[in-house]
Amino acid sequence: MYPTEIVAPMKAEVTSNGFEEIKTAADADNAMKQSGTSLLFINSVCGCAAGTARPGVVLAVKNATKKPDHLYTSFAGYDMEGVAQARHYLLPYPPSSPAIALFKDGKLVHMIERHMIEGRPAQMIAANLMQAFEEYC
Repeated sequence: MYPTEIVAPMKAEVTSNGFEEIKTAADADNAMKQSGTSLLFINSVCGCAAGTARPGVVLAVKNATKKPDHLYTSFAGYDMEGVAQARHYLLPYPPSSPAIALFKDGKLVHMIERHMIEGRPAQMIAANLMQAFEEYC
């Protein structure tokens, strides 16, 4: 598990923008039971999370015309139980961190895996998400 002093500022980058933390299995289950649209961001310490995923997801939420009803985040390598349970809802996609998923009434409707984040600018991630928000939110 990563040290809190390393993870805390990376978590704050999204929680300070309205994302609720999923730390436990119960948190994940409760989040996925919400009606409407929910955005789940699996955060990570990797460079692509810092350089594109976190800025991209925040940019999308701040600038989208249509927005998800609920915003959630869980940190891979730190919120072990929450991430493990959240990943059950991401099947059939393999574990990926970072990862960004959009749900509508508990059903996965849009997924951005790590390989779709790596090497792409934050603006591209945000544009992808805002297009999904337009379609599903």
